[in-house]
Amino acid sequence: MTTAVAAAAGGLSVPLSSLKDRLLAASPGQGNDLRRRLMRLAESAPSNFDAWWTAGKSVTDGPIDVIDFFSGAGGMSAGFRAVNGIAPSFRHILAVDVDAVANETYKRNLHLVPMLADVSEIRRKKAKFASLLRDAGRRHENPLVVIGCAPCQGFSSHRNQSALPDARNDLFEDFGEIAVRLDADFIVIENVPELCTDRHWPRVERVKAKLKKAGYNVHIAVHNFAEFGLPQERFRAVMLAARQNFEPPEGYLNRSAFRTVRDAIGKLPYVEPGVAHSQDPLHQSAGHRASTIEMIKSVPKDGGRRRFDTGPASLQALAKRQGKPGYEDVYGRLYWDRPAITITHYARNPASGRFVHPEQDRGLTAREAALLQGFPSDYEFAGGFDDKFRQIGNAVPPLVAAHLALTLLAQMLDAPDHGPGDGVNGPLAKSVARLIPALKARTVVGRQAWSQA
Repeated sequence: MTTAVAAAAGGLSVPLSSLKDRLLAASPGQGNDLRRRLMRLAESAPSNFDAWWTAGKSVTDGPIDVIDFFSGAGGMSAGFRAVNGIAPSFRHILAVDVDAVANETYKRNLHLVPMLADVSEIRRKKAKFASLLRDAGRRHENPLVVIGCAPCQGFSSHRNQSALPDARNDLFEDFGEIAVRLDADFIVIENVPELCTDRHWPRVERVKAKLKKAGYNVHIAVHNFAEFGLPQERFRAVMLAARQNFEPPEGYLNRSAFRTVRDAIGKLPYVEPGVAHSQDPLHQSAGHRASTIEMIKSVPKDGGRRRFDTGPASLQALAKRQGKPGYEDVYGRLYWDRPAITITHYARNPASGRFVHPEQDRGLTAREAALLQGFPSDYEFAGGFDDKFRQIGNAVPPLVAAHLALTLLAQMLDAPDHGPGDGVNGPLAKSVARLIPALKARTVVGRQAWSQA
């Protein structure tokens, strides 16, 4: 890695030590162990993220180039941009996605127009790949981070009941090849935990082998993002790769310290079902039918479930057939003082799970879903009502992305003298239904080493 980078102003070359000095000044603790101090700073993201975002969203230049494939609504990029609010570190030079609506959201918030393109086509066509970097203005003397959070629907457990192939799964391997061609300093991949189950592990092994052959250290683990301060239990696989040594991210919150629904949305104003708040159009739920509202009103406040002898006839028939209730969280309320369940693009619909407000008689608003997903409080979303929920549910939580960005920055500026190990080195379970309960039962202990930094 180069020891000099281009400064934001005038393209002048400055040593990395200048960025180190700014980050040392911004991070808590004593001593010059920058890596540990930055990791402690990352753990303060839940309480500081909005302030970082406000300070950093207009800071579009930094010494480290960033390319974001499958950029979507900009969740991962927003986390990296928020770190610029601490010290100008990252310069987003390119975003790529096939979703025109999500690209508009990205542009509004990150002030960069994504390329409307298919990643698999970029991999196949050498001319398209060459023009990609030429148009992006890649600074070859500067470090490069390449992000690739391929669409997760092909891997999801909803698809696992079918043996039919899903072309979206190929995008994971397409991205691995592109990242190697780009000669990235750091590669970041986020996806659903099904990636680490029996069915999909061979694909992971092929990507790992490709990266290791190119000289990368590779680490993959499955995390509960609630352990990073997200007010939501969201389990995701994270793969990092770099040719240098690095320490991978680790959760730092015990279950008793998880952030809650109340922490995220407790101060939002009351709104009627289907009516947008006058000062925030995103704070609007679906306009429910009268029968749906009556069902919701019958559910006890703060974590209650529906009565199983009420509700849709299809669910009552299912209960009779199997002798017990099915889909028990349908029309359920969120608990105020627990994290939310995983926010998906179905979070708009109370009939899709525990997506009812803890005390108001309606489903979640798009703003509530976005806050539970770790977006800044002023983030804008393009498109219609369903488009907004789809983008929110499919996004990488920006709050967690900021933690990952600081983790990478810490390693790039102060690399450890040891590699990361492989992390997960084989499939964790036959199915995610077996994997998640085991992860939930785990007790997470924060980094003891950081307390001494």
